[in-house]
Amino acid sequence: MLAAVAAAIVLPASAQADSSPFISPSGNIACQIDAGGAVCDISDHTYQPPPPPPCAEHFPWGSRFVLEAGKAATVVCHSDSLRVPGEPTLDYGQTKSAGTFTCDSEFSGMKCTDSSTGHYFRVSRESFDLG
Repeated sequence: MLAAVAAAIVLPASAQADSSPFISPSGNIACQIDAGGAVCDISDHTYQPPPPPPCAEHFPWGSRFVLEAGKAATVVCHSDSLRVPGEPTLDYGQTKSAGTFTCDSEFSGMKCTDSSTGHYFRVSRESFDLG
């Protein structure tokens, strides 16, 4: 039951079906985007995650970033992986969009933005930013 609850809060509901997965050129960041939001996992990082919530006792913490329609970007616990076999690479300088959401693959990391609110997250091996 706890795993089902954690999985339910991991991805925007619409990202669980009909989402468009992709990875960064380094392969370190895996993302999914659709009209309901964007979510990225980072495999290896050196940044210090924010203070952990209670879910961090049972699930990985500090490596998943979520941006949902009308909400500020957040870091969440998760019990699954965003990686899927054969996911395409979003090369540096390329953008993937769905609805008001856009993810930009940059040399400095992945940045996903909701143009309707201006909220975003940016994540790289060395740092992250929530706005």
